[in-house]
Amino acid sequence: MKKSKFPPGWNEERVRRVLEHYELQTDEETVAEDEAAYEEITHTSMEVPVELVPAVRELIGKRQSG
Repeated sequence: MKKSKFPPGWNEERVRRVLEHYELQTDEETVAEDEAAYEEITHTSMEVPVELVPAVRELIGKRQSG
């Protein structure tokens, strides 16, 4: 049997706890959790023309390092 490989900081027990959390949620709790994730907006998604991607990445890099 293949041994599971987990990301750094994760183990089988943590995975079980996360699964249990989501499996036991009611529909109302699931919706409330999803809505809460959007209350504080710090990031967004948008379509960028492919030819502008390098420039956008450069701007993001400058902001993160500055």
